[in-house]
Amino acid sequence: MDITELKSIFSERFGKECCVYTSPGRINLIGEHTDYNGGFVFPGAIDKGIYAGICLNGTDTIRAYSIDYQGSSEFGLNEEDKPSEAWARYIFGVCREIQKRGYSLGGFDTVFFGNVPLGAGMSSSAALESTFAFALNDLFQLGIDKFELARIGQATEHNYCGVKCGIMDQFASLFGKAGHLMRLNCATMEFEYFPFNPKGYKVVLLDTVVKHELASSAYNRRRESCENACAHIAKKHPEVKYLSDATMAMLNEIDVEIPAEDYMRAEYVIGEKQRVLDVCDALEKGDYATVGDRMYGTHYGMSKLYEVSCEELDFLNDIAKECGVTGSRVMGGGFGGCTINLVKEDLYDSFIATAKEKFNAKFGHEPKVYDVVISDGARKLDN
Repeated sequence: MDITELKSIFSERFGKECCVYTSPGRINLIGEHTDYNGGFVFPGAIDKGIYAGICLNGTDTIRAYSIDYQGSSEFGLNEEDKPSEAWARYIFGVCREIQKRGYSLGGFDTVFFGNVPLGAGMSSSAALESTFAFALNDLFQLGIDKFELARIGQATEHNYCGVKCGIMDQFASLFGKAGHLMRLNCATMEFEYFPFNPKGYKVVLLDTVVKHELASSAYNRRRESCENACAHIAKKHPEVKYLSDATMAMLNEIDVEIPAEDYMRAEYVIGEKQRVLDVCDALEKGDYATVGDRMYGTHYGMSKLYEVSCEELDFLNDIAKECGVTGSRVMGGGFGGCTINLVKEDLYDSFIATAKEKFNAKFGHEPKVYDVVISDGARKLDN
């Protein structure tokens, strides 16, 4: 599927031309499950995203067609008009969240598709939200800044899709810059671009092509654990607003007051904050050995303390170590999806071949391989 085909399908369905908008998926080099804990994340936009043809239709009705799901949905702009199709709720939610902020919208026609691998931890849902938030802001000339567009996408997840996510995915999709990663402080929303062109290395994702049940339940439970630990710490240390403000010494003060599971979750988050800062310092020095070491540290924490890995992801991480890969870890929410790997170019071919062979022998299928290209964020495409 390409933009020409998208425009053709739009014209066939609606008998008119459209403007095309896109927003990317993202990788996150390090800083996982820290965004909703007020910590640092280190994402970058990628060269895969959602593409939507959109045209205002002068009514109060939205007519949407998903090429990927081969399905249509038609709905209004009031709360009671929430569509039954899960994919359409992302578009509906963005519209409702814009309206809740006092802006006026009208109806539109849209056809969209994506090439972000679903379930791989590259955040196709945030790309979808960001595409429509950016497009509607442009088409209706609303003047909403990008930070608020990111919050609109996040609120859509919370209020219409049942996932209490942080802000990282939507932020990365909207603010992405080719050739750069972004360090975002999720408590203050301050961010900085870091040039990312690791000479002699490749960044590659290995997709397990499995997705164990995560969704809202397990994800939201971990968020509740973090909030409980933070609340107990804040009773003794009122300056602690987010779990990422805490230290291990503070956590140890309340270890008998909270469940062991909550302690483990908090231990991971506090450690992850420091790993992100270590990686930023290491990248500025070109010290990729330290970057890789911290990535392995994150995988250990996500597997053993946060418990969001799975057998397939741990297996790929072990293979990476055996093959001398500089850094490897589970990326995204976990329970399946991808590992992100920082690989020396001269080891790349042998690593990929070994990973495919051993994974296939154990699980009966090969992992998918995605080379990463760091790209620009949400934008309107020239017609």
